[in-house]
Amino acid sequence: MAEIVIGVDGGTTAVKAVAFDLDGKIKALHHESVPVQYGQNGEAEQNMDMIWEAVANCLHEVAAATRGDKIVGIGLTGQGDGAWLIDEEGEPVRPAANWLDGRAAKRVQEWNSDGRAKKVLDVTGTTIFGGLFPVLYEELRESEPETISRSATHLNCKDWIRFKLTGERLTDYTEASRSFFNIFTGEGFDEQLAKDLSMEEALELLPEVRHPAGPAVGLSEQAAKKTGIPAGTSVGVGMIDVAVTAMGLGAIEDGASYLILGTTGFVGTLLPDAKQRRSDLSMVLATGNGKQVLEFMAPMTGTPNLDWIRMVLRLDDADWGEIESRARRAPAGSHGVVYLPYASPGGERAPFSDVNASASWQGLSLTTKKRDILRSVYEGVSFTLAECVDVLKIEGDLIVSGGGFRSDLVCEILADTTGKRVLRQDTPEAGARGAAVLALVSAGRYETIEEASGALGTEMEIFDPNPELRDRYQHIYEVFKKTRDAARTVWPELRELRTVDAE
Repeated sequence: MAEIVIGVDGGTTAVKAVAFDLDGKIKALHHESVPVQYGQNGEAEQNMDMIWEAVANCLHEVAAATRGDKIVGIGLTGQGDGAWLIDEEGEPVRPAANWLDGRAAKRVQEWNSDGRAKKVLDVTGTTIFGGLFPVLYEELRESEPETISRSATHLNCKDWIRFKLTGERLTDYTEASRSFFNIFTGEGFDEQLAKDLSMEEALELLPEVRHPAGPAVGLSEQAAKKTGIPAGTSVGVGMIDVAVTAMGLGAIEDGASYLILGTTGFVGTLLPDAKQRRSDLSMVLATGNGKQVLEFMAPMTGTPNLDWIRMVLRLDDADWGEIESRARRAPAGSHGVVYLPYASPGGERAPFSDVNASASWQGLSLTTKKRDILRSVYEGVSFTLAECVDVLKIEGDLIVSGGGFRSDLVCEILADTTGKRVLRQDTPEAGARGAAVLALVSAGRYETIEEASGALGTEMEIFDPNPELRDRYQHIYEVFKKTRDAARTVWPELRELRTVDAE
């Protein structure tokens, strides 16, 4: 009987379950799409029960495909932030407002001006934005007081999944860092911060915090019937998706850095403690490993930009290989077309914070071709990542992961712009792989995360910078930043017009 470990990844637009053998090879995978409902005032919501049903289906399919194998454990990760509220009976009190939610844009501006944002930063290391739990909590407390009064627990996405699998209301250090956790002392939720924000009662909604690789909880009988996995199977604690990917990539020690390109972007580096953070505009997560923290920037300029242009140019029936081939027909610089990829309804949070950020093209003319527009989107998304690499002063190779980095063109543009080698894991699913790594430690199969990560590790594909394009891309990159800075002056008025038109 072969042994496997399953990693569950509760992403924003899709959830998946991936079965790995204990040499790191993928034995089975199943994913299902989960919709995001967007509102006219920046709302971005998801049905929590629908997410659970999708996860249960994924687990059932993977279990069926590996029937006869022994499941050592189930690891969990998922999208972070937002407000995921359930009542005493464990039922959602409303749809989850996820990290993309932008309804509290004006509240973010108020917190930035009245000093509350600085208080959050000083305790949690987090730059506030519309999808952050404390901000959304205040917004919902004012607009939906009855909903808040019925709420018993706030569980982020992966914690909601674990609750449905085990009945336990738990979280980990990385998720806790996104609310009131003091990353500098590591001593738990900060009561003074909650008092400063006039939301002491919100602390009662936050679950127990455990180490990401801490002792597992057994799969419940009810969940076993739904998933086809034996009751009592070890279910791990896990981490937020951006942090758990490091486990799958082997980026574990202090100084290790990596990038993710999915629904959102991510550029992060591990530091010995929070006092060594490199930017006040970054976010910081406690990892639970002593005073170690993950400092990162998460630009909201991810793959939805590529999905969007695919739809706008009516290329829905073309596969991504064909689309990328078309983009390559345009030269570096896209014949002078610059795309600003700030299309998220929540604005932007890295490497600058602006709730009014908007997407646009500059440099278009009657001679512009579809291929120029296509390549400009690939370039714009890559440039935002390069800018975060610069701000965080990351040295050495860039280890990358996520669906967006399956694009060779994105990897090449990033390498040519930064002048650094880009290393891409040959086998995808680094998030689920990282969750599986932690699950093996939680199940007692390995004593350390390093041992488990080494066992499930894979080879890397290398993209070297093209010396012939280095100078050209440096110039194009600078033009991109100048174009963005010029456009920022009209973003507030454009946002206002968008709101008026929506009414």
